[in-house]
Amino acid sequence: MRTVYIDVLITVNIFIDFFLLLCSKKFLHIKAPLFRMILGSIFGGITSLVALLPQIPPGINILADILFAAVIIFITFGRTNIKNFFKRVAIYFAISFSFCGIMVFVYTTFRPKGMEIYNDVVYFNISPVILIILTLVCYYILRLIKRLTKSVCGTQAYIVELSLNKQTVTFCAKVDTGCNVKEPFSGDYVIIVEKKLIENLCPDESKQRVIPFESLGGNGILKGFKPDYIKINRTEILNDVYIGICENILKGDIRALIPYEIIKNL
Repeated sequence: MRTVYIDVLITVNIFIDFFLLLCSKKFLHIKAPLFRMILGSIFGGITSLVALLPQIPPGINILADILFAAVIIFITFGRTNIKNFFKRVAIYFAISFSFCGIMVFVYTTFRPKGMEIYNDVVYFNISPVILIILTLVCYYILRLIKRLTKSVCGTQAYIVELSLNKQTVTFCAKVDTGCNVKEPFSGDYVIIVEKKLIENLCPDESKQRVIPFESLGGNGILKGFKPDYIKINRTEILNDVYIGICENILKGDIRALIPYEIIKNL
């Protein structure tokens, strides 16, 4: 084992963990404050000190990695239900495993000077420029994997920003080709949003509309309103669109549905 500098070890892994969390955030389509991502990265950097321990048996090593991943995810993304939490941990762990796999390939193939891997922890005693280049290469490889996975699965999430009475909210929504809910009088399409996502908005009762809908689960009625403006993936929607408020339409991190007709020309 070569000489390992603790300050370099922790700093490098803080940097790497930040990009792993950034990838996880994009995969999961959830928001996380920058300071929480930094805190999660710092904790990840501190856990890299396990590299200084004697060789850990594989089983215990994997359990430790999962435990560390769970704590990092909790610090970064906060509380959620148990199903979503396990999903977030699994995604982060999978991305970390992919990153480690890329690093092992680089290490075994090219044997770069100053690079070592101890107890699943990557150590670089190299220049900051090379470190940034390697991390960015891994980041874009993971983004490519995400893009390919998304095209295979056929799902896509959009960032929706809407404003009402000078209040603005932003959330993720899934496009649904089977969502054809319309406001009955104008015929305008309706984006269905879980109430919790837009609880900061206070539409006037006089401006709300009653919007009937039909689904496989039966018929029902939504309360709806027309926002001052709507942007989807930073593109303002010029056509009139209503927001339909629902108590619970999706399970998971994405809790809003966009009719395909709204985004087909974006």
